[in-house]
Amino acid sequence: MANPAMPMKLPLGPAWLRKTEMPIPNLLMAGMPGFERMATGLMKKTMSDKGVATIGELRDLCLEADVKMVACQMTVDLFGFEHSDFIDEGVEYGGAATFFEFAGESDICLYI
Repeated sequence: MANPAMPMKLPLGPAWLRKTEMPIPNLLMAGMPGFERMATGLMKKTMSDKGVATIGELRDLCLEADVKMVACQMTVDLFGFEHSDFIDEGVEYGGAATFFEFAGESDICLYI
């Protein structure tokens, strides 16, 4: 999903338009039907044009490389999600204590 708070350049159209940043106020974006879907589509198009792997491809590479993925249980609870709302394979759920148990001993660790 695209970050709607970030100024976005269009990945299509004439060159002058592609160079133009469009700072649209968050309130306008939140109230505009279909904006989230459009922003996500534009982000996917930009990633494709730049040769960046998709989220699905990156996830598959992580699974292949035995990357340990821990989803934040507090965030899941905070937003009222259930574990069934997410892709099940390769993800465990835990809080900060679970993460810190192995993070300090890891060679490489990414916390998002």
